[in-house]
Amino acid sequence: MVEPFPLIEISGPPRERGQQYGRQAAERIRKGTSHYFAQLKELSLDSAGVAALVRDYLPVIEAFEPSYIEEMHGIAEGAGVPFEDVVLLNARTEILKLAARPDLRARLAANEDPDGCTGVVVLPQATKAGRLIHAQNWDWKRECAETAVVLKVRRDDGPDLMTFTEAGALGRCGFNAVGIAITANYLESDRDYREVGVPLALIRRKVLECEHLALAMRAVYCTKKSAANNMIVSHCGGVAIDFECAPDETFQVHPDRGLLVHANHFVSPVALGKLKDTGIANTPDSLYRDIRVRGILEPQIGSITLDAVKDALFDDFATPWAVCRPPRRNLSNNLSATVAMILMEPARGVMEVAPLPALNRQFTTYTLDVARAALPGGDPQATTKAV
Repeated sequence: MVEPFPLIEISGPPRERGQQYGRQAAERIRKGTSHYFAQLKELSLDSAGVAALVRDYLPVIEAFEPSYIEEMHGIAEGAGVPFEDVVLLNARTEILKLAARPDLRARLAANEDPDGCTGVVVLPQATKAGRLIHAQNWDWKRECAETAVVLKVRRDDGPDLMTFTEAGALGRCGFNAVGIAITANYLESDRDYREVGVPLALIRRKVLECEHLALAMRAVYCTKKSAANNMIVSHCGGVAIDFECAPDETFQVHPDRGLLVHANHFVSPVALGKLKDTGIANTPDSLYRDIRVRGILEPQIGSITLDAVKDALFDDFATPWAVCRPPRRNLSNNLSATVAMILMEPARGVMEVAPLPALNRQFTTYTLDVARAALPGGDPQATTKAV
């Protein structure tokens, strides 16, 4: 049996939230950090070496959002792990690929796997229930099925939020109480890792902390990044934009007939005319995964349900190089899988998650109280509890 991801609920100021998070997720945090450090040890990088890399990167994080440093200190205290380990969980790829020593950077980059995914948004007019659906398959290391969590954050300084993420990380995909949601997919370009940028996980968390959709989209569009990434931002009122991000420039992809699907390659004609997509060599199945999901859902436009999106994301065409990936060795010979299928209906405050969906079709439902003001015609004085 595949265990469901645990729900971690936290509240209070940043450091206190972090301490609660660390205590509740301590076992998964330690397991996650030990896994990554075992890989780094093979590359002759010990804890002192990692600590040095982290120290060089802290000013970037502090300049973006000082409270994230406080929250990560709290996580480390609560879990009983070094602070540098928690920072590494939140900025692993950026820190390691920007290592100061060229020889070290080359070894680390060669060992880093692509973080796959297939993302889907169905706008309200294309669904049967008239509610926006935002979903994705997260393709990553098989071991992360034992280290991920669903984190619910009750905030005094902004909307509450819920995010599916690796234990110890501040955010990955999720939605907040005013109906803003985000998912993200790996992209790679010839502009990557030339300069220091804000860690992608922290940009995603910033989106979920935003009360206004405009500011959430600004965080994605304008924040300087170290590498390419695809981020889909939506609002339950019926807006979704896919942002194909290069480190220094952002390109938009919009829904077609209320449907938006994205895998792990650039599709914006503007982007393809300005940069080189270097990620397809590592994720060649990306070239048809989005085609498969779109082909399954397009005939149902106007009556698409949550179950229909699940069926599309369960697609096993060309397995094991499929939309729903069973555990298999990737091109780097590491064990990879669709670690989780995540589906969100922000208007209802509902997230459904299935771990290792190629092996398991059991979903767990997680809920967040949402503001009726987030909905078209909603009453700003009233709230509704998710069930």
